[in-house]
Amino acid sequence: MSRFSPLALVALAGVLLLAACSRGPAPAADDMTLGDPKAPLKMVEYASASCTHCATFNNEVFPAFKAKYIDTGKVHYTLKEFLTPPNELAAAGFLTARCAGKDRYFTVLDAIFRSQQEIFQTGDMRGVLLRIAQSAGLTEAQFNACITDEAALKALNDRVERAVKQDGVKGTPAFFINGKSIGSGEISLEALEKAVADASK
Repeated sequence: MSRFSPLALVALAGVLLLAACSRGPAPAADDMTLGDPKAPLKMVEYASASCTHCATFNNEVFPAFKAKYIDTGKVHYTLKEFLTPPNELAAAGFLTARCAGKDRYFTVLDAIFRSQQEIFQTGDMRGVLLRIAQSAGLTEAQFNACITDEAALKALNDRVERAVKQDGVKGTPAFFINGKSIGSGEISLEALEKAVADASK
């Protein structure tokens, strides 16, 4: 666990004062996205790699939503990274996914969500993340460099600070469609479908 100590820097974002956002979150150049940028509906999800509700959404709801709306060009999806306890896992997970490259980012993040319970049950955060990183083509040396990259940590911390100060995000997962909040916490496919239908009117 001590090898991840630099990641504690990002925990500072969690104590920043919250500010309201009148227009809702918009994709930034450093956000990760899926789907057609020209799609009529824009969905934003704030998620944390260590958030159990985010893992549930990823594992049980998102695949069907993606197939029905994102893959068909109806929705452009943006994931905005956020940190929730244990912040160390959230930060290391996002850094690992980014180091794998844009084309593998969501595949790696999916693997992390699906391995989340294993990490919690075994306490072997480094071992599980290293296995996922290696499956995405990273060497152990590249993985070690990735999770201790202070410039990448600062960039992540800046993204989280922006979420807190500009978008008023208080927790994850939080969902927005075309800038309008559609809820936070666990959400069903049916609730998402209704939100999409309402936004399409």
